[in-house]
Amino acid sequence: MKLYLMRLATIPPDGAPVPGYLVQTDDGINVLVDTGVPESHIGAYGTSPEAVFQMNEEDHVVRQLARIGVAPEDVRYLVCTHYDLDHAGNHEDFPAAELVVQRAHHEAAADIPRFQATRPHWDAPGQRRRPVDGDMELLPGIELIECGGHVPGHQAVLVRLPETGPLLLAIDAIPHSALRDPDKRQLQPYDMNEVEMRASTRKLVDLARREGVTLIVYGHDPAQWAGLRTLPDFYD
Repeated sequence: MKLYLMRLATIPPDGAPVPGYLVQTDDGINVLVDTGVPESHIGAYGTSPEAVFQMNEEDHVVRQLARIGVAPEDVRYLVCTHYDLDHAGNHEDFPAAELVVQRAHHEAAADIPRFQATRPHWDAPGQRRRPVDGDMELLPGIELIECGGHVPGHQAVLVRLPETGPLLLAIDAIPHSALRDPDKRQLQPYDMNEVEMRASTRKLVDLARREGVTLIVYGHDPAQWAGLRTLPDFYD
């Protein structure tokens, strides 16, 4: 099993990453976690107050995957952690994939204004959606961890790698290493529920300790990402 980390855009001024992830199982199944900012944002940074992501042509998720020979039709599962613009912007590029999302998140999203900009990406006709409820094993070695608070039904991903050991993709439940203390962390601008956010932070930190997680990958931590292996390199 391999885990690839992809920087799909950056957020100025500190260069915080907009990440996506690809897990390749031993039997060749490709599991994509998040798809980044919509393609329409390529080259748009600085053109309007809404264009906050710096994205080049080569940053797009399809181009990133092509660097390691993975085409959109090769992706079996698309795990959507949540429907924010920088995580769910390109679902339509993977029509053969089964979109795996927490049921609670999908059902809440229709009534939350901030998700309407990405609704064409996550609510398209004919989309193969698989709602899940809470923590579950998607495939051997790949576990989805429900951790709301940032948004309802947000999910993180635990990947059990043969050499590295368990690795936790915390996504926006813990976007930065400075926010890993559930009692002291500050509420971030896009966190919707402080009580749930603190409970989810504690859940992930406890999970990491209990499972012997060797690396927690924080969602948007520029200092950490500078030292991580990124595609075409990988963790195994």
